[in-house]
Amino acid sequence: MELFDAVKISGTRTTKDGYVQFDARAARTGVQEYSGVEVGKPEIPIVRVYRPAEEVFSSDAMSSFAFKPMTNDHPAQAVTRDNWKDLSVGIVGGEVARDGDWIKVPMALMDKAAIADVQDGKRELSAGYSCELDWTAGQTEDGQSYHAIQRNIRINHVAVVEAARAGPSARIGDAKPGKEPEMKTIIVDGISVEVSDAHAQIVERTIAKMDDEAAAKDKAIADAKADHEKAIEAKDEEIGKLKADLKTAEDAAVKPEDLDKMVADRAALVTQVKTIDAAIKVEGVSDTDLKKAAVSAKLGEDAVKDASDAEISGMFKAISKDAKPADPLARALGDAKPVHANDAWSEDTFASAGVKMKKGA
Repeated sequence: MELFDAVKISGTRTTKDGYVQFDARAARTGVQEYSGVEVGKPEIPIVRVYRPAEEVFSSDAMSSFAFKPMTNDHPAQAVTRDNWKDLSVGIVGGEVARDGDWIKVPMALMDKAAIADVQDGKRELSAGYSCELDWTAGQTEDGQSYHAIQRNIRINHVAVVEAARAGPSARIGDAKPGKEPEMKTIIVDGISVEVSDAHAQIVERTIAKMDDEAAAKDKAIADAKADHEKAIEAKDEEIGKLKADLKTAEDAAVKPEDLDKMVADRAALVTQVKTIDAAIKVEGVSDTDLKKAAVSAKLGEDAVKDASDAEISGMFKAISKDAKPADPLARALGDAKPVHANDAWSEDTFASAGVKMKKGA
């Protein structure tokens, strides 16, 4: 949490180099009031925050003041090594000491324009720091109620402002009377609020930060929704592909009637091939190779040497057109030895002719 508090100084000195030096009571214990917007509680108009002595005067909190930059008004971002040369107008000294309920530190303004602003009446100071807010409500020993407790206070910079949180009493000493702080009207949750220009910067920066955080959350939600929709789309596409693959597999499955036709066509082809050349091997041979073997047996190997499958199929159709299946009995009789009238007809003779003898004939 980044906050801004008023600081009060006593006395100023101008060095021979033209720098303006002074001592400031830079932080104190007790209860301080913040607008709810400043501390992330816009629903609470005024938030009372307690700064206990053990936090304000802890060694880490006190040492965080030393050698921090001074700025002319609060910058839009924290001062770091990357931007201090552009933002710094002076420096906080290293002699940090406790002064009753306050921390007292020396400071020096070194920028010509900032010194001119101070001499022209811009005489209040505001410390910019980070802390953790412990939202534990309670009461101080002297009966002051509070909403939260500041923990781990760390100083970032000290700014010269028109109006500090503590009012005109927290101003740079020995300066000539100047103009009254300029007021500015801002809109907070639809309500017009008139505040000093310095406080308006604080409120507007806090609101802008909250808007940025809300925009970042909205973007994260939108990105998550887009990723979810992409995942669903990818899953739907995968399901659609699986359905298409299943339909293709079902269409490609061999139906019983198709299987019967394949068996019949194969048997007819084997018969045709055997009619052309009974010596052709048919077991485990593809239809195309059977046709090729038959054409080769009938027309010679040169006929099939460079022929395509379509050409071989055409030649096979031509040579098998007039081929007829051989009659086993005729083949047997044709291969049998002729029998003369004076030959003895025995069972062996008839058997060789493929005729079975009947006993007693």
